[in-house]
Amino acid sequence: MERASLGRREERRREERRRRSLRRRRIGLGILIGLAAGAFAFGAALGDGSAPQEKPSVASTLPLRQLAGERLIAGVPGTGVPPQLRAAIHRGELAGVVLFAANFPDRAAGRRLIAQLQAIRCPPRLRAPLLIMVDQEGGQVKRVDGAPTASAHEMGEKGGAFSRRQGGRTAVNLSQLGVNVDLAPVLDVGRPGGVIAATERSFGATAKRVAATAVPFAQGLQAGGVGATAKHFPGFGAARENTDFAVQRIGLSKQELRRVDEAPYRAYVAAGGDLVMLSTAIYRAFSNKPAAFTRALATGELRHRLGFEGVSITDALETVAVEDFGGPKAAALAAARAGTDLLLFTDLGSVAAAREALVAKLRAGSLDRAAFEAAAQRVLDLRARLGNRG
Repeated sequence: MERASLGRREERRREERRRRSLRRRRIGLGILIGLAAGAFAFGAALGDGSAPQEKPSVASTLPLRQLAGERLIAGVPGTGVPPQLRAAIHRGELAGVVLFAANFPDRAAGRRLIAQLQAIRCPPRLRAPLLIMVDQEGGQVKRVDGAPTASAHEMGEKGGAFSRRQGGRTAVNLSQLGVNVDLAPVLDVGRPGGVIAATERSFGATAKRVAATAVPFAQGLQAGGVGATAKHFPGFGAARENTDFAVQRIGLSKQELRRVDEAPYRAYVAAGGDLVMLSTAIYRAFSNKPAAFTRALATGELRHRLGFEGVSITDALETVAVEDFGGPKAAALAAARAGTDLLLFTDLGSVAAAREALVAKLRAGSLDRAAFEAAAQRVLDLRARLGNRG
């Protein structure tokens, strides 16, 4: 009996061991099946193995006229909003406006004008504030009263801390009016005999002085919610006359331009400057066309060499310096192909002609659509950013 009982117990132990082994195998099989199912689901999610598609940019979803409009700035005649301008803004066919002293017979009139412009209802995807631009450098170039109370030359002499305070006060002054972009500071290195030095628009006669005092002015502006614009790339200090009145050809070598004139822009880019204005002078070492129309400068030097990722803008495109290169249509196409983001016109007729030329070439496929959209998206991002700062 005892042997029989022992035998039965041993048999029960063997049976229990077989059951545990079977359970382990079943669990293992379940894990394998789960892993296989997970891998299948992961592979199905990836499709052919490519990365998930990114959400399309706003610019890539815009109709052609709105896409072209994000590359355009227009002037405003007087202190009211003309129907043509109102309609263009309402349709989303302008990124912003540039204002001059005539738009500010007094502060209240200028403030009302800007409020009227910003109150125009735009298409749903384009409701960030319009860019409202003025040249408020200080000294001889000011569109409204108030800060800055010193010229660029004076700020350069008094140092970076003084310049930064001037920039901050200028931001307060402009923000009170509704202006969100200052077409300043001038980063041109003042050269003997040059018009920039003669009119005290330069912060200094060396690249080091300009970088040390002009860039803090820009930082003060941006800390106060106003976009700064470094100008006139790649450097206008050697020009004898303003491009508003005469064609200017700069004969400096590439090495000299890079060593001296472009040097302050490197500091500006590193500081996170919002905009850079390209000159309409001709830099013979790079091209026989204005800088704003020269891809080697607008894209090669500014973007690739200096690493600028903000918004670039032309100087005014209805000046003597640009007339030899055709009217607004030719100017708009040349600047867009060079890689300049914003095209600055002061006349409503000119901006309308430029828009039609851009739309026609986009529709025909003779403008690089991806590059065009990237430029427009930079402008949209700037509008959104300035709206958030405000």
